[in-house]
Amino acid sequence: MTSADKSVEIHGRNIETAIDNGLAELGLRRDQVDIEVLHPGSRGVLGIGAEDAIVRLTPRLQLPTVEGERIRRVEEEIAEEVAAEEIVVVEEAAEPEEAVAVAPEAAMEEVGSEETSALAQNLLSYLLDHLGVQAQVMARYGAAEEGEEPPLTLDVVGKDLGILIGRRGETLASLQFLMRLMVNNHIHRWINLVVDVEGYKARRERMLRELALRMAERAVATGRVVALEAMPARERRLVHVALRDHPDVTTQSIGEGEGRKVTIIPR
Repeated sequence: MTSADKSVEIHGRNIETAIDNGLAELGLRRDQVDIEVLHPGSRGVLGIGAEDAIVRLTPRLQLPTVEGERIRRVEEEIAEEVAAEEIVVVEEAAEPEEAVAVAPEAAMEEVGSEETSALAQNLLSYLLDHLGVQAQVMARYGAAEEGEEPPLTLDVVGKDLGILIGRRGETLASLQFLMRLMVNNHIHRWINLVVDVEGYKARRERMLRELALRMAERAVATGRVVALEAMPARERRLVHVALRDHPDVTTQSIGEGEGRKVTIIPR
């Protein structure tokens, strides 16, 4: 990895100056980094006791220009195929459980699972290599849920892979979406493909289930509705599923867009 692939902590007389200094050091634009203010700085009194502002800049995952253009062409081709097959995607039901993607019956037909596994593994390894990420990709099939085919999971292992995960897994979700497009373009059918980095998703799912149970206990103890932080649809669904058989609470999603969150309601 280059130095531009890692976070940097930068000082400046104020926050904006620190950000500008950091962007200049990384050689990136503002929309290419995540910015975290570590210290807002202080003017002091008459200049005495003044403190610099400190920010941390983390480069976002960037696709090389040539590869990015190729991927965009693939996305357009897959979008046309999806429209032609009339695949219906529903983010979630109104309450309390959230729906998941629905694929046409033809997409569930059996094909060579070993060939698909090898293809997906090679494509992700190729993509990571072109992104300058040193990591190993391992492919495996997981247990199938009712009505679904077994998920093909690509596990990425290595060192310093936080750049592939991003804030709350946002970069990882984009990487998974990208891989689905690439694989679908080669085999011309929908598959249940999952991309994980160093077991992040398993840890996140376990944490969400534990959080759901703790907050359910709080809702029951206080007799008040508990609202969790805003989450993407997949994580909200995990909370709903974790509590759907709970005898003392129900769950419901509220809000819109990125601000949508789960509320836990005592019965």
